[in-house]
Amino acid sequence: MIPTAFFFGGGRRTDATAGRQEGIIGAMTIAWDDQYKRGNIMWKVPRNIRMNDNIVVREDEIAVFYRDGKVLAYLDRPDRYALTSQNAPILGKLIQALSGVVQQAEVFYLQKRIFDGKFGSKEPFLFEDPDFDMIQLRAFGEFRYRIKDPEIFINQFVGTFGSTTSAEIEDRIKDELMKQLNVTMGKMKAQGLKVTGLAASLNDMEQAVLANSKPHFLNLGVEIVQMAGLNIPLPESVKEALEKMASARVLGRANTAAYQQFAAADALKTAAANPSGAAGVGVGLGAGIGMGYAMGSQMPGMMAPGTQGQNTRQCPKCGQQNPVTMKFCGSCGADTTLATGTKPCIKCGKPVPPGLKFCGECGAPQVLKCPDGHEVPGGMKFCPECGKAVPQG
Repeated sequence: MIPTAFFFGGGRRTDATAGRQEGIIGAMTIAWDDQYKRGNIMWKVPRNIRMNDNIVVREDEIAVFYRDGKVLAYLDRPDRYALTSQNAPILGKLIQALSGVVQQAEVFYLQKRIFDGKFGSKEPFLFEDPDFDMIQLRAFGEFRYRIKDPEIFINQFVGTFGSTTSAEIEDRIKDELMKQLNVTMGKMKAQGLKVTGLAASLNDMEQAVLANSKPHFLNLGVEIVQMAGLNIPLPESVKEALEKMASARVLGRANTAAYQQFAAADALKTAAANPSGAAGVGVGLGAGIGMGYAMGSQMPGMMAPGTQGQNTRQCPKCGQQNPVTMKFCGSCGADTTLATGTKPCIKCGKPVPPGLKFCGECGAPQVLKCPDGHEVPGGMKFCPECGKAVPQG
């Protein structure tokens, strides 16, 4: 329903949308009806104001007089104003303008109070991420705004944009707010923001948009008072990729831990079978794995006295001194014949010096590649970067 003004002329009150009844001298009293103010930031009076008319301005209103593409004056103090030459000392420039050749002007009522609005992306925007390349994102949120400068507001929205309804004004504010959000995200991305860090950066983004957009919106006569509830949901494809990457990392750590446990158990078995090694004392071939681990935890203290006066070598992993006759460390189970940084071949188990990508014994590659070209340490079935299955062999 179109908002209405009530005109008071000849002592009777009539609805502006249903017509008006003029008094003897044609004077009208115009006021913005309270029932139509709810949810409307602006209302244009249906007819032009003229000399001898009356304008009612309430506490929460501003009446703006507009003609020839610019604002003549505005009234922001509550009162009933008679547009007569007798009020020239009070109304000043307005009466002077209405006393000229053209004795009329358009009138726009504005509300002073703060308004709540919601914004959202009409179309997805692109976000360039170093890990996921170009991603289409949407943003949603809430904001609060109010008119800061009535003259600039009318000149910009009515004069420049041709907006005459509250819906058109709010649509323009939403579009401008999304532009400022895109600019802010661009600045944060240049500082290292990734798509995986969007959720943790939403509060900072809200504050940055408020700070960066103030000068821009002041040029429109508007102030954005608050932003809240900013949400930038990730596309389903990105969520699935992140879940795969997380699973791959978990599997990678599990495979490494399982390999270390297997190597330690195998080392203890070999040490127990070696009659010249200190680990063989009191440990038979039938000793269980559990006993082997118990012995392993005690070996650092047991080995120290026994190694005095013997040729020893340092474990490349834990630093424990072991007799040269022991192939595996009695403390951690690592291969003592490997140089520091050397790793066993993933296929034949022979030592491979650091930096080499192929085993010198069997020629097996020690670094594999996933379908996307990421290098993956040998033995891992899934790429820790992208989560894709790694071809083996």
